Amino acid sequence: MTNSCIRYESELKKAKDTLATLLKHRQEIDAKLLINPISSELHKDLRTVNLEIRITNNEIELVESNLLECESKINQTT
Repeated sequence: MTNSCIRYESELKKAKDTLATLLKHRQEIDAKLLINPISSELHKDLRTVNLEIRITNNEIELVESNLLECESKINQTT
């Protein structure tokens, strides 16, 4: 496996870890919103974390695509 493929695997693992952290953070915000549903600060935090989740999902898609391309190039050469 080439260095670029290894880098993509590392990026994918890091992005998935980040996504898990963001999802946990969103659950915490949702729980706080149940207690205080009119908190503008919590709603702002929720919008921010939802945006970060979307960005991270896009990063995961891109890295998975790059990884598949990298692996297919390796398979073509073998």
